Amino acid sequence: MKLNLKKPIVFFDLETTGVNVSTDRIVEICYIKVMPNGNELSRNMRINPGMPIPAEASAVHGITDEDVKDCPTFKEVARDIAKDFEGSDIAGFNSNRFDVPMLAEEFLRAQVDIDLSRHKAVDVQVIYHKLEQRTLSAAYKFYCGGELVDAHSALADTRATYEILMAQLDKYPDVLKNDVDFLSEYSSFTRNVDYAGRMVYDDAGREVFNFGRYKGIPVAEVLQRDQGYYGWMMNGDFPLNTKQKLTEIRIRSMEKFKGGPTS
Repeated sequence: MKLNLKKPIVFFDLETTGVNVSTDRIVEICYIKVMPNGNELSRNMRINPGMPIPAEASAVHGITDEDVKDCPTFKEVARDIAKDFEGSDIAGFNSNRFDVPMLAEEFLRAQVDIDLSRHKAVDVQVIYHKLEQRTLSAAYKFYCGGELVDAHSALADTRATYEILMAQLDKYPDVLKNDVDFLSEYSSFTRNVDYAGRMVYDDAGREVFNFGRYKGIPVAEVLQRDQGYYGWMMNGDFPLNTKQKLTEIRIRSMEKFKGGPTS
């Protein structure tokens, strides 16, 4: 099965110092950019995270401080990575929950202007869990008929994700459409405003808080009613992406309140 693409799609995988999007960092990024004509661009790079890699993280992906001590920081390569992602759809395995939010945080720290939320995102794990309920290695064996060698290597995991999606399209022709718009919608699992899900869209399409004492209340309403709440969140231990989206809503609501433009 060849992917039916209207634009390039970037399959990517990250290895990191941990699983906290706010405080952990990328130590390896691998991506395969697949063009509509089937041509591929593959990149794999180690990143110096600027912090020690915990032993428990190294035990998973095998990357140590020594391995990355002479590697570039993410900020040094961020613009090159962003150029490869621009204008493309994106895909990964468990990417909607972790890899996309982590990458977005790193771009924000590097002050590179790329909004990943504007890209169609296909999460192959979500498709897999909806249809079979397994893990990446099991998914590879189930769909591709082989053992996943070098699991938790970014390159191996990325290639496996690409191959699994093509096999899924072959296996479920009556359920899945060979179309990135459909796959993106099918593999979406939230109505998040920000990647961390601190704010979500309600049934009326309004941004509402999804935690704390204002859970379920429109964000714009809270910011008007409790003006200190914005400062509390901006000074708190929230992801940069959450603060960015909160600020966008605040600016929009202030302009609306003043009778100014809303876009």
